[in-house]
Amino acid sequence: MRGNAIHTANMKAKDSNPLEAAALARVAEAAREVQAASAAIEARFNAVGERQASALELARLTAAVQELEDARLALAVVIDNGNR
Repeated sequence: MRGNAIHTANMKAKDSNPLEAAALARVAEAAREVQAASAAIEARFNAVGERQASALELARLTAAVQELEDARLALAVVIDNGNR
């Protein structure tokens, strides 16, 4: 369901503003990376005998979250500039 909403939003953005479409696509990709990094950490915790994530997995999640924050800010700027 959420994927369809993102796809629909992407399609609407492509029709209206290429900069907005690119910014929205960046947010969607960053969100997918956060989800993938979280799933990798969760899988480690679900494994028998595992109790902590590796430094690499935590770094991946941290970088993904930072990229999502940056992408959301960039989208806000593009939207704000489009409303002027």
